[in-house]
Amino acid sequence: MTILLAASPLSQPFFQHALLAGTAIAAASGLVGYFLVLRAQVFTGDALSHVAFTGAMAALAFGYDLRLGLLAATVAVALLFGTLGRRARPDDVVIGSVFSWILGLGAFFITLYTTSRSTTNGTAGVSVLFGSIFGISAGRATTAALLAVGVCLLMVLAARPLLFATLDEAVAAARGVPVRLLGFGFLAVTGISAAEATQAVGSLLLLGLLAAPAGAAIRLTDRPYRALFLSAALAVVEMWTGLFASYALPKMPPSFAIMAAATAVYAATFLIRRPARRSPTTAAPAGA
Repeated sequence: MTILLAASPLSQPFFQHALLAGTAIAAASGLVGYFLVLRAQVFTGDALSHVAFTGAMAALAFGYDLRLGLLAATVAVALLFGTLGRRARPDDVVIGSVFSWILGLGAFFITLYTTSRSTTNGTAGVSVLFGSIFGISAGRATTAALLAVGVCLLMVLAARPLLFATLDEAVAAARGVPVRLLGFGFLAVTGISAAEATQAVGSLLLLGLLAAPAGAAIRLTDRPYRALFLSAALAVVEMWTGLFASYALPKMPPSFAIMAAATAVYAATFLIRRPARRSPTTAAPAGA
């Protein structure tokens, strides 16, 4: 009994930290990702994944905490996207242009970091690219969880007006909804979520944590609020599945396990056939 208890992942401090941070980050990613998919801004998430790496490398190159670089870069560039776009909704041309510039900066900071400071933390770049959730400390896990919970609260509070502005922007603006302000706010929250998700699955894979649960939820239900919370629930379950699978199979990186679970759930939605909705005309009797 003692051996079984000692082998339990929940008894391991590093797993407890990963579970705390991962659960909150996954919930936030699910909520934000739903609106990214609904607003057709998934490319924004893709761009921010590379921004996260560039920001982290910039912070390390100049001797700062990489988390500061992650957060500052993703939020700043997300707001830049909004400034260059119409009504704070950047288009692909804007994102692509800034994306190319950011990639160039990333190449510069990688060179600067590897030639001047890499001896102090040679694995930092790999951790940013692929995540290091099992290496997160208690303090970092608590900070990440608090930020993610804050993101969740903001998304829940803004869900109704943001949904209105997403589905019918012109009518929402006419009704007095601050469409542009909501757009900027959403992009800022997306930047925070991208920075947090990088700690869990890495900058290369964070798009999957933002998009896959949301895509699956949208395929499973047409009801917006149900899909919103289903996206968060799926992201959390996928995070848990990945963490426990990686603990059981130590050679399997947690980032891969989490993304494998997310991909499997999304793929499974194609096997589920939802009953077709009958329109009022087809549902009415022929003689009515």
